[in-house]
Amino acid sequence: MSGPRRITANGIDVAYLEHGPLDGPLALCLHGFPDHALTWSLLMPRLADAGFHAVAPWLRGYAPTGLAPDGNYQVASLALDALAVADELAGEREVVLIGHDWGAIAAYTAVGYRPERFVKLVTMAVPHPAALGAVFLSPEQLKRSFYMFVFQTSFAEIVVPNDDFAFIDFLWRTWSPGHEPDDAFMRALKDTLASPGSTEAAIGYYRAMFGTTPPNPALDEAGAAGSGPIQVPTLYLHGADDGCMGVESVNPAELAPFFPAGLEVEIVPASGHFLHLDQPEAVNRKVLDFLTH
Repeated sequence: MSGPRRITANGIDVAYLEHGPLDGPLALCLHGFPDHALTWSLLMPRLADAGFHAVAPWLRGYAPTGLAPDGNYQVASLALDALAVADELAGEREVVLIGHDWGAIAAYTAVGYRPERFVKLVTMAVPHPAALGAVFLSPEQLKRSFYMFVFQTSFAEIVVPNDDFAFIDFLWRTWSPGHEPDDAFMRALKDTLASPGSTEAAIGYYRAMFGTTPPNPALDEAGAAGSGPIQVPTLYLHGADDGCMGVESVNPAELAPFFPAGLEVEIVPASGHFLHLDQPEAVNRKVLDFLTH
């Protein structure tokens, strides 16, 4: 896997990792919170072996990718970034999109907005947003989502980096019980968040989601696409022990109507929110089987 490369996409200086043949179909891998591009380091070689040009960008605001010049961290902006990267790196070649957590939310929006750009979609850890309403409002899920409400306050910028990002360590332990991330991986993640503006950007995703920061009306159409139908075949994976988004949020019968091109749902045993790192062999196998058949 090569070191970070850079392109300008949708007005953002985007840093990304890549692996595999440059002339292969693009497999664009989008990370979530609190995470970074290295989260895909176990999947990308497998994608490369299957002939894909695997690319994992740091999302806007996550160093070494640049901050949003207009301070906008709406989901629509993340989706337009992904589309711009796909157009820049794939040209006329096929693109598959893989997203975890915020990357999944951005992926639903990107595919909803421009379905013709993608041939398949893989999402993990966050179901289709339109099917989340009742589950998100349950007391148990509200308890899991406490951090989102902390992030609406000015206290968040103090809490998150305190004591060498102990809050981030806590989220990883809570969301994927029993998983011990590699020390170098976590150091790189904390260094990303410690870069000027990056913690504020990561928090800004949640402020934009809740409307605490005013939305840009020019993004309304793209943003609304994230709640609409997904017109490409989709694989959805969720950890059985997810401590961030409870497994009860996954109801295949309720999800199916949002995926008219087909939906496969898999609950991955013995895995939490970071299922692709908890059970990499099982997850990688399911992803490759789906993408290559």
